[in-house]
Amino acid sequence: MLYEPITSVDLMERAAMACTGWITENIKADIPIAIVCGNGNNGGDAFVIARHLFHSNFKVSIYINDVAKRSTDNAINFERLLNQCYAEIIIIPADCTFHFPENTLIVDGIFGTGLTRKVDGFWENVIRAINKSECKVISIDLPSGLHSGPGKELPSVTDSIVKADITLTFQTPKLSMLISGWGQFCGLLEILNIGLHSNFIDSNPTNHFFITKADIQQRFIKREKFSHKGTYGHAFIIAGHNEKCGAAILSSKACIKSGAGRVSLHSGLDCISAVNTSVPEVMIERTIFEKLDLTNYSSIGIGPGIGTDIKKAQMLAYLMENAKCPLLLDADAISILAQSENTFKLPANTILTPHPKEFDRLVGLSSNAFDRLNKANDFAKEKNVILVLKGAYTAICSPDGNIYFNSTGNQGMATAGSGDVLTGMITAFLAQGHQPMDSAILGVYCHGKSGDFAANRKSMTGLLASDIIDNLDLVFSEFE
Repeated sequence: MLYEPITSVDLMERAAMACTGWITENIKADIPIAIVCGNGNNGGDAFVIARHLFHSNFKVSIYINDVAKRSTDNAINFERLLNQCYAEIIIIPADCTFHFPENTLIVDGIFGTGLTRKVDGFWENVIRAINKSECKVISIDLPSGLHSGPGKELPSVTDSIVKADITLTFQTPKLSMLISGWGQFCGLLEILNIGLHSNFIDSNPTNHFFITKADIQQRFIKREKFSHKGTYGHAFIIAGHNEKCGAAILSSKACIKSGAGRVSLHSGLDCISAVNTSVPEVMIERTIFEKLDLTNYSSIGIGPGIGTDIKKAQMLAYLMENAKCPLLLDADAISILAQSENTFKLPANTILTPHPKEFDRLVGLSSNAFDRLNKANDFAKEKNVILVLKGAYTAICSPDGNIYFNSTGNQGMATAGSGDVLTGMITAFLAQGHQPMDSAILGVYCHGKSGDFAANRKSMTGLLASDIIDNLDLVFSEFE
C-alpha cells in the first residue's frame, strides 16, 4: 500500500493533535494562549489545536481576520470550533491596532509550508505585532512568512517572518529550517511524527535526507566475541606540531575512543611527550614520512594543527598519490589544498571536513549559507568526494548528489578542538571497515550526540572538545 486511506481533514486532526500533545506536556495550563489562525490549512491546524487545548482546560483566545474565504479543511474546522468550543474569538481589526496581552504564549498558525511569496498587507502587520510582543511564540509546521525551501537571497524584510521560540513541524524538517540565515527564525525545532505512511514518504523524490538514530542503528557494526585489535583496523592520524599539540591529542584520542583497533600518530617532536602522557594507547610514528609503508594503515586522517608550510604540502601530496586506504582531510590540509595553484587530485571518496570559512577558501566566497551548500554539493559531485560542511545541522554532501543533514549537536560544540575530535572519530570508523559515506554519517551523528550528552550533563557555555570524547561511551552504549 502506497498511501494510507485517510482524508485530508482527518490528517489535519492528527497533526494538530500531535501539536496539542506537545503543548500540554510542555506548557503549564495556567499560561494564557493566543492562537493566531490564518485562512489556509495552517489556520485549520490552529483551529483544531485551539479546540483541544480548550477542552484540556487551557485558557485560549483565538485571533482571526474577518473574511469569508477559507480553504475547505480550514472552514470545516472553523465550524467545529464554533460548535464545540466556547473560547474567546477575537477578530483582528483591519488596521491591526491591537496588542497581545503580556505573559501570553502565542501560537502562530497563519501560514504553513505552501507559502511562496513575500507576506504583505494585513498579515504582514499581524506578524509584526507578534514579533514586537515580548511573548513566547510557538509556530506550527513553519514560522509564518518563512518559505520551506530557501531562495537565492536571504530574507530581506525579516519583520514579515515570525521569529519563533519553538517550531513544531510535521514528520520531517523543511530545508530552510536547516540552513543558517533561515533556520534562525525557527528557534528550537521539534519534529512531530504524524504517522505518514513510509511508502508515501519514500515515493517523494528528494536528494535531502535527515539523519536519525535509526539510520545509525543500521550502520553501526557491533563488536564480535572472537575479534581482536586487528579486526578493527589501524588508523593513522597526522596532526599537531609545536604549540598545537592539543590537536594531536584530541584527534588521536577520539580515534582510539571511537573503536579503531590501533591508532598511530605522526606529530611534531614537541608533542610526543604530551601525547604519551595524555593518550598512552596511541602509538607515535617517527619513521621518515616518505619512507612510511602506507599499506600498514586502514585509514588516514590528516590536517588538525599541522600547519601549512611546504613540508606539510609535500606530505599531503605524497598521501594523495600513494595511499591505498580511505583518506580524510581536515583543517590545515584543506587550507593547503586551497593554496595550491594546481589542486591535488583527490582520490575518489576522500572525505573533507571544512567549516564554512575553510570551504570558502577552497572554492571562493558564497553569498549566503544556501549558496555555500549548493557549492559544496557541486564540489562533491565534480571531485567525486564526500564533503562534510560543518555547522548546525552539519551537511554531508555525497558524490551522487545526495545531502544528509545531521539531527544531533548543539551550540556549545562551537568551541576549539571540536573539529579535531570529529576528524579522529570519522577516521576510526573508516579503519573499522565502514564505507566512506557511512563513516561520515556515523562520525557526524555520534559526534553531535556526544556533544548533546555533554551539554546536558554540564552546560553549552562550558562545553569543551574533550567533553565530547568523554561522553562517547554514552553514545555507543545506545547501539550496542
